[in-house]
Amino acid sequence: MDGAKALRAGAVAALVVGLAVGCSASESGGSGRSVLTGEGGAAGRVLAVKVDNVRAARPQTGLNDADLVYAIEVEGGLSRLMAVYDSSHLPPTVGPVRSARETDLQLLQAYDKPALAFSGAQSMLLPVLKSSDIVTRTGTGAFFRDPDRPAPHNEYVHTKGLADGAGTAKDIGLRFAAKVPGGGQSAGVTSASMPAARFTFTWDAPRYRVAMDGAASPWTADNVIIQRVKVEESRFHSRTGYVPFSRTVGSGSAVVLRDGRSYGVHWSRPAADAGTTYTYQGRTLPLRPGRTWIVLDPG
Repeated sequence: MDGAKALRAGAVAALVVGLAVGCSASESGGSGRSVLTGEGGAAGRVLAVKVDNVRAARPQTGLNDADLVYAIEVEGGLSRLMAVYDSSHLPPTVGPVRSARETDLQLLQAYDKPALAFSGAQSMLLPVLKSSDIVTRTGTGAFFRDPDRPAPHNEYVHTKGLADGAGTAKDIGLRFAAKVPGGGQSAGVTSASMPAARFTFTWDAPRYRVAMDGAASPWTADNVIIQRVKVEESRFHSRTGYVPFSRTVGSGSAVVLRDGRSYGVHWSRPAADAGTTYTYQGRTLPLRPGRTWIVLDPG
């Protein structure tokens, strides 16, 4: 083998090793792997959709097409979801769609000018959202009502074109590797709770089945992160009472589930425009390539 061929072979070998230990696309010099899922195909423009999650809203539409799904506490201790997609594999519709909260604003600052589809927002929060780097999608012709569902749990959105003008997915701190990390504990069933909501994740190889409030769902996850966060009152109040704000800038403890194992990790996000790292025994814990559910657990 001549010198040039040897250099090329060495570069290929280094790239393969880098992917095996969970490098992001940016770390591997444009590997063509999504920074949001670790799977083949670089991520496109980012669209987030705020999704209803009370019993009357289930089953929702489009969650198994998401790259990430966040579970977030809202009024009354209930939960809502925020599904994050890239424009290269959007489902035709998502919903039911509900209103935005301050937690969404802080979460999405880690992304690069994402689009956010939502049904409305508190009167003082709405102009803040519109003046932020978020591309707001609300009150447009893309939204429609399903007459077979009860209001307000029947508003859906056609996703075509909603990500236009949004930023391309950037590194938000996640790392991926097919190889199962050492350590952790075997865990077949794991739950997380909010005051009036409960999530249960059951390992059913090769992924987790998601149950909500004790009821099975059609949704699955390749990874689950139960991230314990500080919950305080939002500065954007509601006439109906206390509005929770889950603080995702800072640090704390979390549990990562992958491949039937549970890892107690430390999470850290030093600033709103920074990604979140999850470290186990001092090293970043790689996720399994695929879809991740992140539950913001009030701890």
